[in-house]
Amino acid sequence: MAIVSTVLVATASSQAHEPVPEAWVGSWAAAPAPGLLPGPGVEELSVKGFHDQTVRMIVHTSVGGSQARVRLTNRFGTKQLTIGHATLALPWPDAGAGDLRPNTIHELLFHGQKSVTIPPGGAVVSDVTTMDVPATQDVAISVFLPGDTGPPTVHFNAKSTSYIGPGDNANAPSGAALSRTVRTWYFLSGLDVVNRSGAGAIAVLGDSISEGFASTSNANRRWPDFLAARLAKKEKARAPGVLNVAISGNRLGHDGTEWKNPQTGVNASARFDGDVVGQTGIRAVILELGINDIWISHDDVNVIISELQQLTSRAHEKGIKIFAATIMPWNAFSSDPKNNVVNYTPALDSIRLAVNSYIRTTSDFDGIIDFDVAMRDPADPTKLKAAWDSGDHIHPNDAGNEAMANAVPLDLLARL
Repeated sequence: MAIVSTVLVATASSQAHEPVPEAWVGSWAAAPAPGLLPGPGVEELSVKGFHDQTVRMIVHTSVGGSQARVRLTNRFGTKQLTIGHATLALPWPDAGAGDLRPNTIHELLFHGQKSVTIPPGGAVVSDVTTMDVPATQDVAISVFLPGDTGPPTVHFNAKSTSYIGPGDNANAPSGAALSRTVRTWYFLSGLDVVNRSGAGAIAVLGDSISEGFASTSNANRRWPDFLAARLAKKEKARAPGVLNVAISGNRLGHDGTEWKNPQTGVNASARFDGDVVGQTGIRAVILELGINDIWISHDDVNVIISELQQLTSRAHEKGIKIFAATIMPWNAFSSDPKNNVVNYTPALDSIRLAVNSYIRTTSDFDGIIDFDVAMRDPADPTKLKAAWDSGDHIHPNDAGNEAMANAVPLDLLARL
Protein backbone atom coordinates (compact mmCIF):
# COMPACT_ATOMS: atom_id res chain seq x y z
CA MET A 1 0.00 0.00 0.00
CA ALA A 2 2.85 2.37 0.77
CA ILE A 3 4.24 1.94 -2.73
CA VAL A 4 0.87 2.63 -4.33
CA SER A 5 0.42 5.73 -2.18
CA THR A 6 3.82 7.06 -3.22
CA VAL A 7 2.99 6.60 -6.88
CA LEU A 8 -0.33 8.38 -6.49
CA VAL A 9 1.28 11.32 -4.72
CA ALA A 10 3.96 11.61 -7.40
CA THR A 11 1.35 11.50 -10.14
CA ALA A 12 -0.80 14.15 -8.51
CA SER A 13 2.24 16.36 -8.02
CA SER A 14 3.29 16.05 -11.66
CA GLN A 15 -0.23 16.88 -12.82
CA ALA A 16 -0.19 20.05 -10.73
CA HIS A 17 2.76 21.53 -12.66
CA GLU A 18 2.07 24.53 -14.81
CA PRO A 19 1.92 23.65 -18.51
CA VAL A 20 5.07 24.37 -20.49
CA PRO A 21 4.51 27.45 -22.68
CA GLU A 22 4.62 27.03 -26.42
CA ALA A 23 8.04 27.57 -27.96
CA TRP A 24 9.85 27.11 -31.25
CA VAL A 25 12.10 24.08 -31.60
CA GLY A 26 13.98 22.49 -34.47
CA SER A 27 12.32 19.29 -35.68
CA TRP A 28 14.56 18.55 -38.67
CA ALA A 29 17.80 19.98 -40.02
CA ALA A 30 20.53 19.24 -42.53
CA ALA A 31 24.03 20.66 -42.80
CA PRO A 32 24.60 22.65 -46.01
CA ALA A 33 27.70 22.09 -48.13
CA PRO A 34 29.04 23.33 -51.47
CA GLY A 35 27.87 21.75 -54.71
CA LEU A 36 29.84 18.98 -56.35
CA LEU A 37 32.68 19.07 -58.83
CA PRO A 38 31.88 17.61 -62.29
CA GLY A 39 32.77 13.98 -62.79
CA PRO A 40 31.51 10.56 -63.90
CA GLY A 41 28.07 9.84 -62.49
CA VAL A 42 27.73 13.25 -60.83
CA GLU A 43 24.25 14.76 -61.09
CA GLU A 44 24.54 17.89 -63.24
CA LEU A 45 22.09 19.81 -61.05
CA SER A 46 24.44 19.34 -58.11
CA VAL A 47 27.19 21.04 -60.10
CA LYS A 48 25.51 23.77 -62.18
CA GLY A 49 22.23 24.28 -60.32
CA PHE A 50 18.65 24.94 -61.44
CA HIS A 51 16.67 27.10 -63.84
CA ASP A 52 12.84 27.24 -64.01
CA GLN A 53 12.50 24.01 -62.03
CA THR A 54 10.73 22.71 -58.94
CA VAL A 55 12.44 20.42 -56.45
CA ARG A 56 10.29 18.49 -53.95
CA MET A 57 12.25 17.21 -50.95
CA ILE A 58 11.13 14.72 -48.31
CA VAL A 59 12.39 15.19 -44.75
CA HIS A 60 11.70 13.21 -41.56
CA THR A 61 10.62 15.08 -38.44
CA SER A 62 11.69 14.33 -34.89
CA VAL A 63 9.12 16.28 -32.84
CA GLY A 64 5.72 17.54 -33.96
CA GLY A 65 3.90 20.80 -33.51
CA SER A 66 0.93 23.00 -34.34
CA GLN A 67 2.82 25.58 -36.40
CA ALA A 68 5.83 25.41 -38.69
CA ARG A 69 8.41 27.44 -40.55
CA VAL A 70 11.03 26.39 -43.10
CA ARG A 71 14.65 27.53 -43.36
CA LEU A 72 16.26 27.95 -46.77
CA THR A 73 19.91 28.71 -47.40
CA ASN A 74 22.25 30.09 -50.03
CA ARG A 75 25.28 29.57 -47.80
CA PHE A 76 27.63 28.43 -50.56
CA GLY A 77 25.99 30.27 -53.44
CA THR A 78 27.96 32.69 -55.61
CA LYS A 79 24.95 34.68 -56.85
CA GLN A 80 21.53 35.79 -55.64
CA LEU A 81 19.06 32.94 -55.24
CA THR A 82 15.39 33.61 -55.99
CA ILE A 83 12.75 31.40 -54.40
CA GLY A 84 9.70 31.83 -56.61
CA HIS A 85 7.24 29.68 -54.69
CA ALA A 86 7.43 27.17 -51.84
CA THR A 87 5.04 24.85 -50.03
CA LEU A 88 4.95 22.54 -47.04
CA ALA A 89 2.79 19.40 -47.12
CA LEU A 90 2.44 15.80 -46.03
CA PRO A 91 3.34 13.19 -48.66
CA TRP A 92 1.32 10.09 -49.25
CA PRO A 93 3.02 7.31 -47.28
CA ASP A 94 4.89 4.82 -49.45
CA ALA A 95 3.74 6.61 -52.61
CA GLY A 96 7.27 6.69 -53.94
CA ALA A 97 6.41 9.27 -56.60
CA GLY A 98 6.49 12.58 -54.78
CA ASP A 99 2.69 12.76 -54.42
CA LEU A 100 1.18 15.03 -51.75
CA ARG A 101 -2.01 14.78 -49.71
CA PRO A 102 -4.03 17.62 -51.33
CA ASN A 103 -5.67 18.85 -48.13
CA THR A 104 -2.30 19.25 -46.39
CA ILE A 105 -0.59 21.60 -48.85
CA HIS A 106 0.33 24.91 -47.19
CA GLU A 107 1.78 27.90 -49.02
CA LEU A 108 5.00 29.26 -47.57
CA LEU A 109 5.29 33.05 -47.52
CA PHE A 110 8.18 35.36 -46.73
CA HIS A 111 7.00 38.52 -44.97
CA GLY A 112 3.69 37.98 -46.73
CA GLN A 113 5.27 37.52 -50.16
CA LYS A 114 5.28 34.38 -52.27
CA SER A 115 8.81 35.05 -53.54
CA VAL A 116 12.05 35.96 -51.80
CA THR A 117 15.65 36.55 -52.88
CA ILE A 118 18.57 35.27 -50.81
CA PRO A 119 21.98 36.92 -51.23
CA PRO A 120 25.14 34.82 -51.58
CA GLY A 121 25.98 33.30 -48.21
CA GLY A 122 22.59 34.27 -46.82
CA ALA A 123 19.53 32.47 -45.48
CA VAL A 124 15.81 33.08 -44.99
CA VAL A 125 13.09 31.71 -42.76
CA SER A 126 9.48 31.48 -43.92
CA ASP A 127 6.55 33.08 -42.18
CA VAL A 128 4.70 31.01 -39.60
CA THR A 129 2.36 28.43 -41.13
CA THR A 130 -0.43 26.91 -39.05
CA MET A 131 -0.20 23.19 -39.69
CA ASP A 132 -0.27 20.04 -37.64
CA VAL A 133 3.21 18.64 -38.18
CA PRO A 134 3.42 15.01 -36.98
CA ALA A 135 6.32 13.71 -34.94
CA THR A 136 8.70 11.15 -36.48
CA GLN A 137 6.95 11.31 -39.86
CA ASP A 138 7.80 12.47 -43.39
CA VAL A 139 7.07 16.01 -44.56
CA ALA A 140 7.45 17.37 -48.11
CA ILE A 141 8.97 20.77 -48.89
CA SER A 142 8.62 21.92 -52.50
CA VAL A 143 10.63 24.85 -53.87
CA PHE A 144 10.25 26.52 -57.28
CA LEU A 145 13.47 28.09 -58.57
CA PRO A 146 12.56 30.42 -61.47
CA GLY A 147 15.99 31.83 -62.31
CA ASP A 148 19.50 30.56 -62.80
CA THR A 149 20.66 29.52 -59.34
CA GLY A 150 24.28 28.87 -60.23
CA PRO A 151 26.19 26.17 -58.29
CA PRO A 152 23.84 25.09 -55.49
CA THR A 153 24.15 24.71 -51.77
CA VAL A 154 23.50 21.02 -51.14
CA HIS A 155 23.25 18.24 -48.66
CA PHE A 156 24.55 15.60 -51.01
CA ASN A 157 23.85 12.26 -49.31
CA ALA A 158 20.28 12.81 -48.16
CA LYS A 159 19.31 9.12 -48.15
CA SER A 160 15.93 10.46 -49.26
CA THR A 161 14.61 10.89 -52.80
CA SER A 162 14.00 14.41 -54.11
CA TYR A 163 11.72 14.92 -57.12
CA ILE A 164 12.53 17.50 -59.80
CA GLY A 165 10.66 18.82 -62.81
CA PRO A 166 10.20 21.90 -65.04
CA GLY A 167 8.15 24.96 -64.12
CA ASP A 168 6.27 25.79 -60.94
CA ASN A 169 4.80 22.61 -59.45
CA ALA A 170 5.31 23.54 -55.82
CA ASN A 171 1.62 23.15 -54.98
CA ALA A 172 0.83 20.29 -57.39
CA PRO A 173 -0.56 17.30 -55.45
CA SER A 174 0.74 14.91 -58.07
CA GLY A 175 4.43 14.29 -58.48
CA ALA A 176 3.95 13.17 -62.08
CA ALA A 177 5.63 16.30 -63.48
CA LEU A 178 8.58 15.82 -61.12
CA SER A 179 10.01 12.77 -62.82
CA ARG A 180 13.72 13.44 -62.32
CA THR A 181 14.98 11.98 -59.05
CA VAL A 182 18.12 12.41 -56.99
CA ARG A 183 18.97 11.66 -53.36
CA THR A 184 20.14 15.16 -52.47
CA TRP A 185 18.57 18.12 -50.67
CA TYR A 186 19.04 21.56 -52.22
CA PHE A 187 18.95 24.99 -50.50
CA LEU A 188 17.18 23.46 -47.50
CA SER A 189 18.53 23.65 -43.94
CA GLY A 190 15.72 23.28 -41.43
CA LEU A 191 12.13 22.80 -40.31
CA ASP A 192 11.02 24.35 -37.01
CA VAL A 193 7.77 23.68 -35.14
CA VAL A 194 5.91 25.15 -32.19
CA ASN A 195 5.09 22.77 -29.36
CA ARG A 196 4.99 22.53 -25.58
CA SER A 197 7.80 20.02 -25.03
CA GLY A 198 10.03 22.51 -23.25
CA ALA A 199 12.91 20.17 -24.09
CA GLY A 200 14.65 22.11 -26.84
CA ALA A 201 16.74 20.39 -29.49
CA ILE A 202 19.83 18.19 -29.74
CA ALA A 203 22.16 18.51 -32.72
CA VAL A 204 24.19 15.55 -33.96
CA LEU A 205 27.44 16.91 -35.38
CA GLY A 206 28.97 13.98 -37.19
CA ASP A 207 30.20 12.29 -40.34
CA SER A 208 28.88 9.52 -42.61
CA ILE A 209 28.24 7.22 -39.65
CA SER A 210 25.65 9.64 -38.26
CA GLU A 211 24.44 10.65 -41.71
CA GLY A 212 23.35 7.03 -42.21
CA PHE A 213 25.65 6.34 -45.16
CA ALA A 214 24.90 2.61 -45.36
CA SER A 215 21.32 2.70 -44.06
CA THR A 216 18.38 1.95 -46.33
CA SER A 217 17.36 4.94 -48.45
CA ASN A 218 13.86 6.38 -47.93
CA ALA A 219 13.45 4.33 -44.75
CA ASN A 220 14.73 6.81 -42.12
CA ARG A 221 16.98 4.29 -40.43
CA ARG A 222 19.85 6.57 -39.54
CA TRP A 223 20.75 6.23 -35.87
CA PRO A 224 19.53 9.78 -35.06
CA ASP A 225 16.13 8.77 -36.52
CA PHE A 226 16.03 5.73 -34.24
CA LEU A 227 17.07 7.97 -31.33
CA ALA A 228 14.24 10.42 -32.06
CA ALA A 229 11.80 7.52 -32.11
CA ARG A 230 13.13 6.23 -28.77
CA LEU A 231 12.77 9.66 -27.20
CA ALA A 232 9.27 10.11 -28.62
CA LYS A 233 8.20 6.76 -27.17
CA LYS A 234 9.74 7.37 -23.75
CA GLU A 235 9.24 11.11 -23.29
CA LYS A 236 6.15 11.43 -25.51
CA ALA A 237 5.12 15.11 -25.69
CA ARG A 238 8.26 16.17 -23.82
CA ALA A 239 10.78 14.69 -26.26
CA PRO A 240 13.52 17.03 -27.53
CA GLY A 241 14.06 17.61 -31.23
CA VAL A 242 16.87 15.61 -32.81
CA LEU A 243 18.69 17.48 -35.59
CA ASN A 244 21.05 15.46 -37.77
CA VAL A 245 23.71 17.85 -39.06
CA ALA A 246 26.20 15.14 -40.01
CA ILE A 247 27.99 15.18 -43.38
CA SER A 248 29.69 12.21 -45.03
CA GLY A 249 33.44 12.71 -45.11
CA ASN A 250 33.35 15.62 -42.67
CA ARG A 251 36.39 16.24 -40.49
CA LEU A 252 37.22 18.21 -37.40
CA GLY A 253 39.98 20.29 -38.93
CA HIS A 254 39.87 19.94 -42.72
CA ASP A 255 37.60 21.11 -45.54
CA GLY A 256 36.29 18.81 -48.25
CA THR A 257 37.94 20.92 -50.92
CA GLU A 258 41.32 19.69 -49.65
CA TRP A 259 40.63 16.28 -51.22
CA LYS A 260 38.45 17.51 -54.10
CA ASN A 261 35.18 16.56 -52.36
CA PRO A 262 33.52 19.90 -51.53
CA GLN A 263 30.23 18.15 -50.74
CA THR A 264 31.86 16.79 -47.57
CA GLY A 265 31.60 20.30 -46.17
CA VAL A 266 33.83 22.71 -44.37
CA ASN A 267 35.56 21.63 -41.18
CA ALA A 268 33.54 21.17 -38.00
CA SER A 269 35.01 24.26 -36.38
CA ALA A 270 33.96 26.44 -39.32
CA ARG A 271 30.43 25.08 -39.43
CA PHE A 272 29.82 24.87 -35.68
CA ASP A 273 28.12 28.25 -35.30
CA GLY A 274 25.78 27.78 -38.26
CA ASP A 275 25.01 24.09 -37.96
CA VAL A 276 24.84 23.79 -34.16
CA VAL A 277 24.63 27.14 -32.35
CA GLY A 278 22.21 28.53 -34.95
CA GLN A 279 19.63 25.77 -34.51
CA THR A 280 16.25 26.70 -33.04
CA GLY A 281 15.94 25.79 -29.36
CA ILE A 282 19.38 24.18 -29.24
CA ARG A 283 20.25 22.74 -25.83
CA ALA A 284 22.89 20.08 -26.56
CA VAL A 285 25.15 18.62 -29.22
CA ILE A 286 26.33 15.05 -29.72
CA LEU A 287 29.81 15.06 -31.25
CA GLU A 288 30.56 12.04 -33.49
CA LEU A 289 33.69 12.96 -35.45
CA GLY A 290 37.33 11.99 -35.75
CA ILE A 291 37.61 8.85 -37.86
CA ASN A 292 38.01 10.83 -41.10
CA ASP A 293 40.73 12.97 -39.52
CA ILE A 294 42.51 9.67 -38.81
CA TRP A 295 42.18 7.69 -42.03
CA ILE A 296 42.05 10.57 -44.54
CA SER A 297 44.30 13.16 -42.92
CA HIS A 298 46.47 10.99 -40.63
CA ASP A 299 46.18 13.69 -37.98
CA ASP A 300 48.13 13.40 -34.76
CA VAL A 301 46.21 12.42 -31.65
CA ASN A 302 47.05 15.69 -29.92
CA VAL A 303 45.69 17.67 -32.86
CA ILE A 304 42.39 15.76 -32.76
CA ILE A 305 42.05 16.15 -29.00
CA SER A 306 42.76 19.87 -29.23
CA GLU A 307 40.03 20.27 -31.87
CA LEU A 308 37.55 18.38 -29.69
CA GLN A 309 38.45 20.61 -26.75
CA GLN A 310 37.89 23.76 -28.79
CA LEU A 311 34.40 22.61 -29.81
CA THR A 312 33.66 21.84 -26.17
CA SER A 313 34.72 25.33 -25.09
CA ARG A 314 32.58 26.95 -27.77
CA ALA A 315 29.54 24.87 -26.84
CA HIS A 316 29.86 25.73 -23.16
CA GLU A 317 30.38 29.40 -23.99
CA LYS A 318 26.92 29.34 -25.58
CA GLY A 319 25.34 27.38 -22.73
CA ILE A 320 25.07 24.23 -24.84
CA LYS A 321 25.78 20.81 -23.33
CA ILE A 322 28.16 18.63 -25.33
CA PHE A 323 28.26 14.83 -25.35
CA ALA A 324 31.18 13.09 -27.04
CA ALA A 325 30.91 9.76 -28.84
CA THR A 326 33.84 7.40 -28.90
CA ILE A 327 35.13 6.41 -32.37
CA MET A 328 33.91 3.02 -33.53
CA PRO A 329 36.09 0.12 -34.79
CA TRP A 330 37.07 0.07 -38.47
CA ASN A 331 39.48 -2.83 -39.03
CA ALA A 332 39.50 -3.94 -42.71
CA PHE A 333 37.85 -0.75 -43.97
CA SER A 334 38.65 0.03 -47.61
CA SER A 335 37.65 3.22 -49.41
CA ASP A 336 38.55 1.53 -52.71
CA PRO A 337 37.84 -2.21 -52.46
CA LYS A 338 37.91 -2.72 -56.25
CA ASN A 339 41.62 -1.92 -56.22
CA ASN A 340 42.27 -3.80 -52.98
CA VAL A 341 43.13 -0.63 -51.07
CA VAL A 342 42.89 -1.12 -47.30
CA ASN A 343 42.93 2.14 -45.34
CA TYR A 344 43.02 0.56 -41.90
CA THR A 345 46.39 0.08 -40.23
CA PRO A 346 47.21 -0.77 -36.61
CA ALA A 347 49.25 2.43 -36.38
CA LEU A 348 46.29 4.59 -37.41
CA ASP A 349 44.02 2.62 -35.11
CA SER A 350 46.29 3.46 -32.20
CA ILE A 351 45.29 7.11 -32.76
CA ARG A 352 41.61 6.13 -32.49
CA LEU A 353 42.29 4.24 -29.26
CA ALA A 354 44.17 7.19 -27.78
CA VAL A 355 41.35 9.60 -28.68
CA ASN A 356 38.82 7.23 -27.12
CA SER A 357 40.91 7.01 -23.97
CA TYR A 358 40.84 10.79 -23.70
CA ILE A 359 37.06 10.91 -24.23
CA ARG A 360 36.47 8.28 -21.53
CA THR A 361 38.74 9.87 -18.92
CA THR A 362 38.34 13.63 -19.40
CA SER A 363 35.91 15.87 -17.56
CA ASP A 364 35.71 18.24 -20.54
CA PHE A 365 32.38 16.87 -21.77
CA ASP A 366 28.95 16.80 -20.13
CA GLY A 367 28.71 13.08 -20.85
CA ILE A 368 29.91 10.42 -23.26
CA ILE A 369 28.29 7.88 -25.55
CA ASP A 370 30.52 4.83 -25.91
CA PHE A 371 29.75 3.68 -29.44
CA ASP A 372 33.10 1.87 -29.53
CA VAL A 373 32.13 -0.51 -26.72
CA ALA A 374 28.55 -0.87 -27.96
CA MET A 375 29.43 -1.69 -31.57
CA ARG A 376 32.64 -3.70 -31.47
CA ASP A 377 33.02 -7.42 -31.95
CA PRO A 378 33.74 -8.97 -28.53
CA ALA A 379 36.05 -11.48 -30.21
CA ASP A 380 38.04 -8.72 -31.97
CA PRO A 381 37.53 -5.22 -30.58
CA THR A 382 39.21 -3.66 -33.64
CA LYS A 383 36.23 -4.75 -35.78
CA LEU A 384 32.55 -3.91 -35.94
CA LYS A 385 30.23 -6.64 -34.77
CA ALA A 386 29.42 -8.67 -37.90
CA ALA A 387 25.64 -8.47 -37.47
CA TRP A 388 25.84 -4.67 -37.52
CA ASP A 389 28.44 -4.28 -40.27
CA SER A 390 27.12 -3.00 -43.62
CA GLY A 391 29.95 -4.84 -45.34
CA ASP A 392 32.50 -2.06 -45.64
CA HIS A 393 33.65 -2.57 -42.02
CA ILE A 394 33.16 1.04 -40.94
CA HIS A 395 29.49 1.95 -41.54
CA PRO A 396 26.69 0.20 -39.64
CA ASN A 397 23.72 -1.34 -41.44
CA ASP A 398 20.10 -0.67 -40.39
CA ALA A 399 20.36 -2.99 -37.39
CA GLY A 400 23.65 -1.38 -36.45
CA ASN A 401 22.11 2.09 -36.62
CA GLU A 402 19.36 0.94 -34.29
CA ALA A 403 21.95 -0.54 -31.94
CA MET A 404 23.78 2.80 -31.89
CA ALA A 405 20.58 4.63 -30.94
CA ASN A 406 19.92 2.08 -28.21
CA ALA A 407 23.41 2.71 -26.84
CA VAL A 408 22.64 6.37 -26.15
CA PRO A 409 21.79 6.82 -22.43
CA LEU A 410 18.45 8.63 -22.56
CA ASP A 411 18.96 10.11 -19.11
CA LEU A 412 21.68 12.30 -20.69
CA LEU A 413 19.12 13.85 -22.98
CA ALA A 414 15.89 13.88 -21.00
CA ARG A 415 16.79 16.79 -18.71
CA LEU A 416 18.48 19.38 -20.88
